[in-house]
Amino acid sequence: MINRRTFSKAVGLGTGAAAVTLSGLQNNASAATASHKPGGAPVPTVPAVTPGTHTGFSTLKQVKAGVLDVGYAEAGPAHGPVVICLHGWPYDIHSFVDVVPLLADQGYRVIVPYLRGHGSTSFLSHRIPRTAEQSAIALDIIALMDALKIEKAVLAGFDWGSRTADIIAALWPERVKALVSTSGYLITDRKAQLEPAAPAVEHNWWYQWYFASDRGKKAMEDVDKRIALCRYTWTLVSPNWNFDDATFLRTAEAFKNPDYAAIVLYNYRWRIGLIEGERRYDRYEKQLAAQPNINVPTITLDAALDPFTPPGDGSAYRGHFTGAYEHRTITNIGHNLPQEAPTAFAQAVVDVDHF
Repeated sequence: MINRRTFSKAVGLGTGAAAVTLSGLQNNASAATASHKPGGAPVPTVPAVTPGTHTGFSTLKQVKAGVLDVGYAEAGPAHGPVVICLHGWPYDIHSFVDVVPLLADQGYRVIVPYLRGHGSTSFLSHRIPRTAEQSAIALDIIALMDALKIEKAVLAGFDWGSRTADIIAALWPERVKALVSTSGYLITDRKAQLEPAAPAVEHNWWYQWYFASDRGKKAMEDVDKRIALCRYTWTLVSPNWNFDDATFLRTAEAFKNPDYAAIVLYNYRWRIGLIEGERRYDRYEKQLAAQPNINVPTITLDAALDPFTPPGDGSAYRGHFTGAYEHRTITNIGHNLPQEAPTAFAQAVVDVDHF
């Protein structure tokens, strides 16, 4: 999940931003209003799809990249412009199961990797520490791009995926054509994480404190208990999403990865300062502690029903985005935005690619 932080509900956008409020309940209409390139040419409109229309991916692949053997879904023309979609916790590549065909039909080559500790992604050696610093996960995606010979891509994500995309856009902007970041700027400030938040905010982060305990550790290390915990989390953070058993169980297969518990526990314990990261990542974490700005073209999305990111105008993080920028709030949608509102998410990718 995202950082332990709050977002302002102040009225009005920062300078240069445009607010768009979109319905997440798409039927036979486009998720976005018509938009145009600076020269006046219309941006393609993504056709609406009912969430849950697709249940799987036609092509799943593996590639050795960095310290991992990465499992990923791929669709679209092999030489099309690349979009990399990045999932969060507790989710997997199926968060983009309806987004991928929409983008592939627009001519994009779409890559959706399992993050470390998820699905068919595995470590190349048992000697590699099962760590999950924010920069480590970002470097996994850089290594994936190198392995697939992808020089530059549009990055689009939510939760851990947004953070990862934000980090790459901030530290390696030459690899990012444009960015779609759900919940805005999510680069973790570990020092800020040490300070107490408002009681209601702390209540939302119950699972972080649970994972910090021996009881939480035991729950995560038991496959059945971890799957039950993840399902319960889905119901809390997406109160409007009536997913069925089959939808959850398709994703839950990714939680059976033997490194899943270690990676999830490490990430959350590291974020709140309970453990130190590996020294190899120190230089990157020092850069990220400075909360670097992001200069690539960006659309930020807020899900109106997500308890972690109250709907608003994005002003709380607007100052971190210094390039072409737009903010959108997606109504009636919870935390798993791309799976709950695939047309709105896909349209944001197409639109930001035409900034």
